[in-house]
Amino acid sequence: MQSLGKENHSFVSEFILLGFSSDSQVRIALFSFFLLLYLIILLGNGLIITLIYLDSHLHTPMYFFLSILSLVDMSYVTTTMPQMLVNMVCPKKTISWGACAAQMFIFLVLGIAECVLYAIMAYDRYVAICFPLHYPLLMGRPICIKMVTGCWAISIAGALIYTVFTMRLPYCGPYKINHFFCEVPAILKLACADTSFNDRLDFILGFILLLVPFSLILVSYVYIFASILRIHSFQGRLKSFSTCASHITVVIMFYGPAMIMYMRPGSWYDPKRDKKLALFYNVVSAFLNPIIYSLRNKDVKGAFLNIFGNRRAAQ
Repeated sequence: MQSLGKENHSFVSEFILLGFSSDSQVRIALFSFFLLLYLIILLGNGLIITLIYLDSHLHTPMYFFLSILSLVDMSYVTTTMPQMLVNMVCPKKTISWGACAAQMFIFLVLGIAECVLYAIMAYDRYVAICFPLHYPLLMGRPICIKMVTGCWAISIAGALIYTVFTMRLPYCGPYKINHFFCEVPAILKLACADTSFNDRLDFILGFILLLVPFSLILVSYVYIFASILRIHSFQGRLKSFSTCASHITVVIMFYGPAMIMYMRPGSWYDPKRDKKLALFYNVVSAFLNPIIYSLRNKDVKGAFLNIFGNRRAAQ
C-alpha cells in the first residue's frame, strides 16, 4: 500500500484551482475589485517602508518592526493574489505540483512570520510602556535584529514541516482544489490516504505557532493595561490606549480566522467559509495594517509631510 501511494503521488503533475465563481460576469467584477485592492496594499505598505527608511525620526524599534510587517504583508498577498487574478480571466486554472508546493511553503513562511511579529510588537509596546527608562537597553538594535532573525527561523522551520507532511501524501484524483490558492486544509481534502496524523500535527503546530504567540500578546497587554491605569494624566492614558487598541484590532483580525482554519478538526472543512477566512487573514489584514498603524499615527503623518512637503517646496 505504501508503494502504491508513492507511485500515484509521482504521477501528480498539476492541480486545478477552482477559485470563487464560474460565472464570467462575477469573475470580471471580482477581478476589478481584487486588482484595485492588491494595488492599494502594495502602495500603502510600500509607502510605510519608504517613510520609515527616509525619516530618521522613525528609526526606532517600533517602526523597524512595522517596516518588517509591511514587507511581510506585501510579500504575503503577492504569493496568492496574482495567481488568483490570472485564474479569474484565464480559462486554464491549473497550477503545477511544484508551483503549488512552493506557493504553500512561501505562504506559510510569511503567515507564521506575521504571527511571531505581532507577538514581538506586543512585547515592544510592553517594554515601552511598563519600562520606559530601560527601553533603549532592552530593545537595542542588536536585540531587535536577533528577534527578527529568530522570527524567520521559526517561520521557515514551521512552514517546512507543514509543507513536507502535506505534499508527501498520495494524491490520486480528482485534482480540483476548491480554493484560490494551495492552502494546507484544501490540499489535504484531496489526499487518498488517512490524514488523521496531519490533523493532529496541524493542531500541534497551530498551538505552537498561533496560540502561544497569541497568549504572549494577551499577557503583554494585561501588564500594559495595568500600567496605563496607573498613569495620572488622562491624555497620557488616552494616547497609550489608542496605540494599544490599534495593535489589538489587527491581532484579532489576523489570529481569529487563522486559528479557526488551522486548529480545527479536518471534518469541519467548509470550502466557502474557508475561502472567506483566508481572504480575511491574507488580504484584509494586509489592507488594513497601513491604515490602522499609519493614518492614525502622528509620527508617520509628520514623516510624510516632512519628506513630500520638503520635495514640493524644493520644486
